[in-house]
Amino acid sequence: MNTLDRYARQLLLPEIGEEGQRRLSKAKVLIVGVGGLGSPIAIYLAGAGVGTLGLVDDDVVSVSNLHRQVLYDEASVGQSKALCAKERLLALNSDIAVHAYSCRLTADNARDIIGQYDMVVDGTDNFAARFVISDVCSQLRKPFVYGAICGLDGQVAVLCHGHATYRTLFPDEGATLSMPHPGKQVAGVTPAIVGSVQANQVMQLICQYGEPLIDKLWSIDLRTMQTFTIGI
Repeated sequence: MNTLDRYARQLLLPEIGEEGQRRLSKAKVLIVGVGGLGSPIAIYLAGAGVGTLGLVDDDVVSVSNLHRQVLYDEASVGQSKALCAKERLLALNSDIAVHAYSCRLTADNARDIIGQYDMVVDGTDNFAARFVISDVCSQLRKPFVYGAICGLDGQVAVLCHGHATYRTLFPDEGATLSMPHPGKQVAGVTPAIVGSVQANQVMQLICQYGEPLIDKLWSIDLRTMQTFTIGI
């Protein structure tokens, strides 16, 4: 398929253009978790032409995922999320490379996996994985595009690319890990919006335009559509 035709609309943007598209094609982005957040992140980065995507997820698709995890359909239920997501993304854009890791990211494998990519995007739903990602990204000097959702609330930040890390947000790891789970309630649109903001942060970092959320935390309340950004 003709590359100019595929990316014609974003090539018109002065922030992207031919040079930005070249940068996107050479970029390698790891997405940890391809559920609610990971779905829009992966779809929009694949559509934009990010050359190599890595997908880490040890879960399988369940019926309760389908209202928000738009990478999957009813035929995917019971199958590996990472493998289903890879198939879906390659069907969308066969010009990119997609690597699926049907495993959990841990302190034992994180450095080896993250080391193969330029940056990491957070599609997880647990604190422990985020501490691991942040620590390894800090060591390897790779940006970590953090995102989190709950109900109708969400937040995004670019960590490990300035002075702020995940430990800046949550300095007491023990206390953070012992906090009760905030619950599984979520509207399908919440990860769609927050994940799209994360995908935009990735594109800003790759194409070097605008003002990414480096050392900043952006939050949104979808009940009121109020947003605010604070320095961290």
